[in-house]
Parts: sequence; C-alpha cells; structure tokens
Amino acid sequence: MTKVSMTVNGKAVSGEVEGRTLLATFLREGLGLTGTHVGCDTSQCGACVVHVNGQAIKSCTAFAADLDGAKVTTIEGMANPDGSLGTVQQAFQDHHGLQCGFCTPGMVMSAAALLAENPKPTEAEVRHHLEGNICRCTGYHNIVKAVLAASGQDVGQIAAE
Repeated sequence: MTKVSMTVNGKAVSGEVEGRTLLATFLREGLGLTGTHVGCDTSQCGACVVHVNGQAIKSCTAFAADLDGAKVTTIEGMANPDGSLGTVQQAFQDHHGLQCGFCTPGMVMSAAALLAENPKPTEAEVRHHLEGNICRCTGYHNIVKAVLAASGQDVGQIAAE
C-alpha cells in the first residue's frame, strides 16, 4: 500500500492505495466522488475524464499513486461556489446536451478543457476535440451546441436536430 495525497476540487485529501489503483477508482471508491463515470475500462469512451494539474486526462488510465501531490478537478468541482451549475454544466442543461447522462461528466470536463485552451472554438474544433468521448444517445449535435454556447457564441442560428 502507498500513501497518496492530492488536492481534489480544492480540498486536500489522502488515502492508502495499491500500486494498481486507478485514479477513477480512488475518486469513486476512496473519496465517494461518483460523478466520474467508468464506462469501458479501456480508455475508449471518455466518461472518466477529469483534470489533473490543469490537463484533461482519462482517469481510468492513470494510477492514483503516480499522482501524489497533484491537483485534480472532477465534475463535482465544476459547480459554482454556491453549488449552482458552472457555465459549461448550465449550457449542457440549457441546450439539451445530455440524455441518459452517463457520458455527460466526461463531456463537460473535456469541453471545459477545450474552452480553457481555445475560448471561442469553431464547430469543427469542438467536434474534433470531443472525438475521445463517446455518447450513445444524443448524436452530438446538442453537445456541440452547448459547448459553443458555453463559449459565449450565438447558437441561435444552429438548427435543432
């Protein structure tokens, strides 16, 4: 067992982990942060995306022990301080960028990473950036619309599908 300490959503946390414990497992089972979803265990679906030291990663591919001292943000950390939905989360709600909700945490985290790098992406840039996230329900149109809306762009001319 290895002791690991990190900052998760602005709070210092620590725990004992086996060397093989994935970050997704540590977050969900060790810290009770179940918003990070695990859909495939093979790094294909993107439901487990979190931010580590400001970079979006798939938490099913990172060992918790390797992230000692890291700063981690999960979907739970995307809300405003008062608990209301953050900008990207609100845009997903407003523009129906979710259906079953399973992929939504990873989509929101990936979208937030894109907007941090590129505050005004084009539709093509949004689609390209989200290629690592699979949604089996929405057809992506409203997800893309939500990301563009979160960037402050006018989405009124984008037709509904």
